[in-house]
Amino acid sequence: QVQLVESGGGLVQPGGSLRLSCAASGSIVSIYVMGWYRQAPGKQRELVATITGGNTHYADSVKGRFTISRAYAKNTVYLQMNSLKPEDTAVYYCNAHLLPVGSGRGDYWGQGTQVTVSS
Repeated sequence: QVQLVESGGGLVQPGGSLRLSCAASGSIVSIYVMGWYRQAPGKQRELVATITGGNTHYADSVKGRFTISRAYAKNTVYLQMNSLKPEDTAVYYCNAHLLPVGSGRGDYWGQGTQVTVSS
């Protein structure tokens, strides 16, 4: 079984920083893309950032403030969030598009971690 486990969410004041981590574990052959999505109350889940190979992609709303990185040997992806705004408040989900042992490629999700930006 493949699992994605997130950590690092919490409450932060506007202008503050948080770092999210997500570790993938289990019988994994290869991970192609890792990324972060978020869902605010009453809104649809939206892409925040993805990383594949040496390429990164960001939503316009987080460009210049968030940085995605990956530790390939640890199957871990990070999201450094700086200059946080109240509108960044959401549940953040880790996603991995990967090939597990004994099955086809697919998308896997973490359980989500709450990020709240408030004074």
